[in-house]
Amino acid sequence: MRTFAVIGLGRFGTAVAETLVEQDLEVLAIDIDADKVDRVGDRVTHAVQCDATDEKALRAIGLENVDVAVVSIGEAIEASILIVMTIMDLGVPEIIAKAVTNKQGKVLEKLGVSRVVYPERESAVRLAHGLAMPNQLEHLELAKGFGVVEMPLPTRYVGMLLRETMIRTHYDVNVVAIKRAPDPLTGAPYGGEEEVNFNPSPDDLLKEGDVLLLIGHEHDLQRLQEET
Repeated sequence: MRTFAVIGLGRFGTAVAETLVEQDLEVLAIDIDADKVDRVGDRVTHAVQCDATDEKALRAIGLENVDVAVVSIGEAIEASILIVMTIMDLGVPEIIAKAVTNKQGKVLEKLGVSRVVYPERESAVRLAHGLAMPNQLEHLELAKGFGVVEMPLPTRYVGMLLRETMIRTHYDVNVVAIKRAPDPLTGAPYGGEEEVNFNPSPDDLLKEGDVLLLIGHEHDLQRLQEET
């Protein structure tokens, strides 16, 4: 299971941290403001007051051990850049950075962050779901705790009939559609257009490159991804 650090506990950072925790993921929440740390202390795995531009301080709290760091210090551009550079020096494999302006985003991209997020364009909750289930292509929350996701067909299911996967039995998740890219040689089935089967049969044969549209509880959707 991947572990996360969220640096900067404003509204965006707090929403990311809390949504990740709702997915039963381990989250280290960090801010230089003690009041912000106190506010989220009982809603995340760990909450620490820390100057995230200080490499020694980050090492002391074990930041180098996390899989993903979300830097939500968009308004303070210089601090955001310094923090990203410090995290890179620690060797964190994936860094998501919040940006307020296109110029700031371009600087962060040149630094080599994995992804730049603009809060006015992307909700914190949607980002957190994407981080919790990185193999999914898209996520839509239907109601509290339930969602619809697109997920590439796991390799273990290639060549199986839909009923043989026993996805519904094992994970309590329903496959509501199968998307299939056209054959690269013939262009079938629709002259090069993508095929979408909105009423899949239990006897439908699953092929490499298929994308499943799944509906279920967030925990079950996450478990399916983790185990396949």
